[in-house]
Amino acid sequence: QVQVVESGGGLVQTGGSLRLSCAASGSIFSADAMGWYRQAPGKQRELVARITSGGSSNYADSVRGRFTISRDNAKNTVYLQMNSLKPEDTAIYYCNADIRTTMFMYSRREYWGQGTQVTVSS
Repeated sequence: QVQVVESGGGLVQTGGSLRLSCAASGSIFSADAMGWYRQAPGKQRELVARITSGGSSNYADSVRGRFTISRDNAKNTVYLQMNSLKPEDTAIYYCNADIRTTMFMYSRREYWGQGTQVTVSS
């Protein structure tokens, strides 16, 4: 069993900052790519940022330069530092992790957290 749990959401004013955390736990052999997605009301879920176990990252154009993704491989934890927040960043943020439960690639699957609400007031 693998659990993915997010924390750190909340309400912030425009221009403020928040830091999201996501920890994967359970029967983990290795956590490969981990990332953050978000879904605003009436919109599809979209990629915010993603980072490999080697530290390579990519960002959505809308957040590049404002958000920073990082991870602690020893803790199977990924972070999202969000600065200069805008009202359009308001959404539920979901953590996503590609996790292997054994040394074999066939055990790799995708896990999602329950989501954490981020609200940016204008």
